[in-house]
Amino acid sequence: MFIKGMKLSESFFKDAVEPVLDEVGGQLRYSAGLIGPGSEVLGFDNEISSDHHWGPRVMLFLEPGEVEQLGGTLKTVLSHKLPRSYKGYPTSFTAPGGDSGNAVVQMLDYENKGLINHRVEIFSFDGFLKKYLGFSLKEPFTESQWLSLPQQHLRSLKAGRLFRDDLGLGERLAEIAYYPRDIWLYLLASTWCRIEQTEHLMGRAGHVGDEIGSSLIAASIVKDLMRLVFLMEREYYPYAKWFGTAFNQLKGAMLLKPHLESALASQSWQDRERCLVKAYGIVAEMHNRLGITEALPEASRSFHGRPYKVISLGEFSKAIKDKIEDPAVTRLCHGRLYGNIDLVSDSTDVVESLAARAALRHIYD
Repeated sequence: MFIKGMKLSESFFKDAVEPVLDEVGGQLRYSAGLIGPGSEVLGFDNEISSDHHWGPRVMLFLEPGEVEQLGGTLKTVLSHKLPRSYKGYPTSFTAPGGDSGNAVVQMLDYENKGLINHRVEIFSFDGFLKKYLGFSLKEPFTESQWLSLPQQHLRSLKAGRLFRDDLGLGERLAEIAYYPRDIWLYLLASTWCRIEQTEHLMGRAGHVGDEIGSSLIAASIVKDLMRLVFLMEREYYPYAKWFGTAFNQLKGAMLLKPHLESALASQSWQDRERCLVKAYGIVAEMHNRLGITEALPEASRSFHGRPYKVISLGEFSKAIKDKIEDPAVTRLCHGRLYGNIDLVSDSTDVVESLAARAALRHIYD
């Protein structure tokens, strides 16, 4: 029977890894758990997930100086002392994982001979974060740092679990459990702005017979409405594979999902519009319940006299911008509302590149 990866790794740590560390490590202080990449960290893994990266694994965090002093020794000891299999899963892998856990690795047959090529990976916490995020948590994030981080990365840190935490890493991770208030408002305004820029185009494209173009625009609006719900419920959203799965866990999904699905399945722009109008009303009502601005219209209107229904003529993004108090975030609102990296680019190579993310920060600075 399949065991969820987080549960497997936690029991593997408690039953197999921790006793070895207690035996050879003496008074060693460390933290251990799973954070960062991996469907099991998000809780979305299933049988298919076990074909790569997945298995009985643990991330071990030591004090920075001890990684160099003890890391090699601990790895070797564990290679000798760990069991060859755990709960029916091999503990030896085809290759060690990369520093941020992104290497594609697979479990070896537990009949494989030789030392255990385990995945008890040893890091310093700051070293791991620098390779995963581009910077550590030694200082509070700046506005440009917050906005250059993919929400997937933030979610995968928030969703992770520490099985033991001698070093107090949980307190440090709690600092990035969600965006600061004004960064949150900026992202709400930016996402509303995207909807305001495109909602009338869906009908316009359909009006001239371009149903493919109309459906593509509708799909982008659906995605931005879903992003808004994540933001309004203060949850980071994951990358494309798990975006819809995570959305289904939100409170607002129950009301919105039927209308969004119907909009995506519609064969004409008029049907798409009818479905989106219902979704607009729900999201506008959700916004008003937040109480962050004065009450805004919940009924769709014609776009400047044209026969296309929209929810906002710019009021939502403007009203939210006006509630931002932090001067540094207010400055970001003086020009165009770029949003964060997820809104700027849907390129995996950009979002996953530390160099690209660092370069992106210049548009905010």
